[in-house]
Amino acid sequence: MKKLVLPAAFAALSLQLTSCINTEREVGTSQNADKVYTPPTTTNRVSSRTVLNTVRAAHYFSNTKTKDNFILQLQGPKILNAQAKFIIVNSAGDTLRKEVMPASALLDERELEDPQAATVRDKEIAILKGMNNFFREDRFTQPAVPKAATQPAEVDAQSWSAVKEDTRAVGFDYITVGGKERRIAYAKKLQKAVVIAE
Repeated sequence: MKKLVLPAAFAALSLQLTSCINTEREVGTSQNADKVYTPPTTTNRVSSRTVLNTVRAAHYFSNTKTKDNFILQLQGPKILNAQAKFIIVNSAGDTLRKEVMPASALLDERELEDPQAATVRDKEIAILKGMNNFFREDRFTQPAVPKAATQPAEVDAQSWSAVKEDTRAVGFDYITVGGKERRIAYAKKLQKAVVIAE
């Protein structure tokens, strides 16, 4: 009987002692050894590389047989001061166009009830709505350049003529920095997406 009581008492005493000892981690990071360790909470999980929202669409653009992927990605710590990345990737995985603009370019003031009194939240909601409407079907036009159209002064002549000759070219209209409207199209002769109206 004595042989069983002694090991049981020793085990109970050992268990009691170990429950009172602090771990190295608790003592090492704490200013007060008696204070319980709490992990730091000041880590910033949202950075300038954080993707806040992504909108995708598939549409004919560079090829009439396969659709290209249109991607609009909002990246940054907050919606209002984030960057919007507009990317077009063809079916083979090649990037046809990559453009970066401030998120404020997606803000349509007509979406706001009162643009002067709009809160940050109102503006952020309007930017997200702008993202959802970015690839609307009515923004794609074919042919990209109407027959009667004249070349704008700010557009490259080679790009303009390459797109105008191709009656099957698809144009895509979108709003960019400063509220400017821009149209891009894929020039098969040049094998790249070009700006044809600004």
